[in-house]
Amino acid sequence: MVKEEISKNPREMVKEGYNKIATQYRALRARDSEDVRLLQQLVERLPKGARVLDAGCGSGIPVTRILARYFDVIGVDISEKQIQLARKSVPKEKFIRGDFTNLDFPDESFDAICSYYAIFHVPRSEHKGILLNFYRMLKPKGLALLCLGAGDLPHDIADYHGIQMFWSHYGREKNLRLLRECGYEIIWSKIVKDPIYPKSAHLFVLGEKLV
Repeated sequence: MVKEEISKNPREMVKEGYNKIATQYRALRARDSEDVRLLQQLVERLPKGARVLDAGCGSGIPVTRILARYFDVIGVDISEKQIQLARKSVPKEKFIRGDFTNLDFPDESFDAICSYYAIFHVPRSEHKGILLNFYRMLKPKGLALLCLGAGDLPHDIADYHGIQMFWSHYGREKNLRLLRECGYEIIWSKIVKDPIYPKSAHLFVLGEKLV
């Protein structure tokens, strides 16, 4: 259900929102939960020292920090405040303040790409382009652990921890179809409740680049 029309650039809304709640959001996400435990799927499948992109890394807590125990990680996020926190939280890794939807790393730059709670903050008309760009940047047999929408939502703007936030996503079946169209083989997919907002659930997918 669309609660209101988009009157502001979604990227600006997301950036400004996470700048305002960065510290609060980091505290909420800094816990062991089912979504965080899924990171073990990358740890078990990748060699130590593998190059991993965390797209929409936020403050680096908990995803980048966990990945950094095993891999060489680059984190990207649109929020300046989140990147500042990430550089303090995971100082040995590289963080870039930027838009993960149009990254221009060379082809086959990464052994894996991880993206938690980020893609659905982008208009869904752009999601296929994001998935294709991730695919381009993955090495052959590279892995993508992605958090996507579990239900159909053209767009929504709603209160989120005291700020206005934007969401847009397809449902489970459309997302899986998009991934396959982009060339990914689906290793597994799972609906997982949001640990800080249990009324919501998201689709987590582990995909592999076949060539």
